[in-house]
Amino acid sequence: MGQETLGGEDLSELREAYRRKVNEELPEQAQRSDGWPIHLDHCFGRVVLDNLFEDEWYDHVDGRPAYEHLSARELRAAIDIADRMLESGQPVVEELNENSLRWRDKLD
Repeated sequence: MGQETLGGEDLSELREAYRRKVNEELPEQAQRSDGWPIHLDHCFGRVVLDNLFEDEWYDHVDGRPAYEHLSARELRAAIDIADRMLESGQPVVEELNENSLRWRDKLD
């Protein structure tokens, strides 16, 4: 049995879906695709979570790993962001990565 919210929703399935997409599926797709600006799992985690919070994620999440401290609503939204990157590929990855870098003052 996984961890449940007060409403009885099983967070373990949502956490596993997030972990699989960010740590496996996105890096694997990046390796198969030309032109993606990021390729490493921690970069995908940064981009997904920064876009979730529209800010540097670590200002909004107290624990690490971050996905273990997200609410069910936040996990579903993060999974949706990862799915957008998987489905739309390079253009969306570039857009979301630029958002993340802008929030971190890393763009020239």
